[in-house]
Amino acid sequence: MFASTWFTEVIEPLADSFDPAAVDKYVELFTDVLARACPEYDARALRERYERVRRPRLFSGPEPERVFVLSRVTLGADVAITSVALDAMKRRFPRARICFTGSRKAWELFAADPRIEHCPAPYDRSGSLYERLACSRALARIVDQPNSIVIDPDSRLTQLGLVPVCAEERYFFFESRGLAERGSLTELVAAWLETTFRAAGARPYLAPEQPPGPAYDITVSLGVGGNLNKRIRDPFERRLVEILAATGRSILIDAGVGGEEAERVQRAAAGLANVQCWHGAFAPFAAEIARSKLYVGYDSAGQHVAAASGTPLVAIFAGFPNERFFERWRPKGSARVEVIRADSPDPDEVLAAVRMALARLAV
Repeated sequence: MFASTWFTEVIEPLADSFDPAAVDKYVELFTDVLARACPEYDARALRERYERVRRPRLFSGPEPERVFVLSRVTLGADVAITSVALDAMKRRFPRARICFTGSRKAWELFAADPRIEHCPAPYDRSGSLYERLACSRALARIVDQPNSIVIDPDSRLTQLGLVPVCAEERYFFFESRGLAERGSLTELVAAWLETTFRAAGARPYLAPEQPPGPAYDITVSLGVGGNLNKRIRDPFERRLVEILAATGRSILIDAGVGGEEAERVQRAAAGLANVQCWHGAFAPFAAEIARSKLYVGYDSAGQHVAAASGTPLVAIFAGFPNERFFERWRPKGSARVEVIRADSPDPDEVLAAVRMALARLAV
């Protein structure tokens, strides 16, 4: 029950539903778990606190010395959501130190921005419940600083707002899962930032260190974050890469973190002279996406990087649990976006949709 599978089988489905009733169920369930695992917590008090902090309120204090913006832990969410908060805080508090609080891997997406400092806050997504809670409880020692505020974009670092990390008056929580409004998470967090901080016009962005050498024409990611429901069955990936290679343009495809994903990428790229595989960290690959002319991939971090960078993209959505999930995670930014709903798992049907999308983008 307390293994990492508890998160994937119980907690994550409640969050991914984007259903207000599921949010209430999550709060009821997880506050009880917190109180049992950590004697200093009282379940009822945690629930009452959550009801207070989830209500938007206008910031009225003096400019803080430091603003801690919590990572969403996953890279795609840090581009689609957290980066919007970083942009807003830079605009709203020009003299404050803006601290991206999370892993170095995620901070590297903003490493070239001199306004963004890194505040390390480890979190093991594969750890046990107690290991994850230890990370959440340790966060208070990092961010509970005088003359500071904490921006929590519904971060797993706080178990989606349930673990207190500082005084409530210095804590600003964007509750992303129970909102009734239409729109993507990028649009919704921008609206919340305008309401809360009067920071209008915030948008997603990234600032990785720039790679050397010439840019690739097309960047591709076939990563699904371990969720194989997001894949289209074989031979889709091989034929997709063949279609792109037939344009004669240079192609860079991310091999991911190894294992099953790398094997799929190697099969898809085998024997295609103008296709190269990327083996390395995500931030440099994100920089390649940003300077490419086209991005193609599944619903993953790459699509949000492309949208934020203004790179035209084709995003293939498969295996999403409901319509609200599809709406919330659609990539939004300055790019021309072609979203393909893979309601049918038939590779031929999805490939036909890809060809049409490429034609609309004049590829």
